[in-house]
Amino acid sequence: MYHRPVPPPNAEISDHAPDPQAVLEALPERGARLQAQLRRVVVGQDRAVELLLIAALCQRHALLVGVPGLAKTTLVRAVARLLELTFRRVQFTPDLMPGDVTGSELLQPLDPANPAAGFRLVFQPGPIFGNLVLADEVNRAPPRTQAALLEAMAERQVTVGGLTHPLPDPFLVIATQNPIEQDGTYPLPEAQLDRFSLAVHLGYPTPAEERRIVAEAESFPDELASIAPVLTLEELRAARSAIGRMPITPAVVDEAVALARASRPEDERCPRDLRPYIAWGAGPRAGQDLVLLARAMAALAAEPTPRVEHVRALAPAVLGHRLVLSDAAAAEGVRAPDVVARVIEAGVRSAR
Repeated sequence: MYHRPVPPPNAEISDHAPDPQAVLEALPERGARLQAQLRRVVVGQDRAVELLLIAALCQRHALLVGVPGLAKTTLVRAVARLLELTFRRVQFTPDLMPGDVTGSELLQPLDPANPAAGFRLVFQPGPIFGNLVLADEVNRAPPRTQAALLEAMAERQVTVGGLTHPLPDPFLVIATQNPIEQDGTYPLPEAQLDRFSLAVHLGYPTPAEERRIVAEAESFPDELASIAPVLTLEELRAARSAIGRMPITPAVVDEAVALARASRPEDERCPRDLRPYIAWGAGPRAGQDLVLLARAMAALAAEPTPRVEHVRALAPAVLGHRLVLSDAAAAEGVRAPDVVARVIEAGVRSAR
């Protein structure tokens, strides 16, 4: 078994902090309550609810992909409310500047009553300074703004005017992306996509679910206002610490590594007939995310350690957005989900 005895960086520990082990033991019951309350405000989308909850418990960034009207924003707001997270929303547009996200330095008088006393530069934090930041339609922002967001996601800090400002703890970005409207959008850099631990695809509701959505449309805002926090901020930090320390077996590590390597066309684990369709495969961070998120999935199921089945269940969400498909794939209509399904099959065989 592998253990991780060291707490994650930037974790705040105090005499009054909750016991991580006690929080971990209560997580199955708390997780069930979290999902039940989320389903009160978001009809259907059970898989998306589960994945987003896992990402939040691990404090990992997530990408929500779906057409308009599927309650993506409502889902993120509800998660923030249930976990006592400070919520911030940024609407990304082609004219959005880095300072609109990170904040900027403003001139303020040293003495408001005496303008002759001079001025000083004061940093005014932007909307990125929140525990949970919704980056709405993230692919509409130009590269300069994406670079500023990437620093925040990767380093959990922003740099303005040569000075570095740490972001709150916890800090996670949930970004939304419209898969069908591409005019006026910018492809996300591969380095930024790799910082999203998983991509959650939301589909259309079933006929029964859609009838409920239409019939109860006016009640959903009240449901959102009525949900109560299930985990405090301190308990969320404790849960993240405990999840990171859960033991894992060599088989789970081997499975995560095999899946990541099977997505790389130059690796022997990648199926030969699949290699022409993949330009770049997933990097080592994908394997790290598979193991950490599998720990959270196991914790929610009251299991002491993750199983290889947890890793395989998470692989489509962890690997799909990290693959760069080739021109041959586009020409032949080969889609990322099809490639990932074959990659998972190859990874399972090579891990045996």
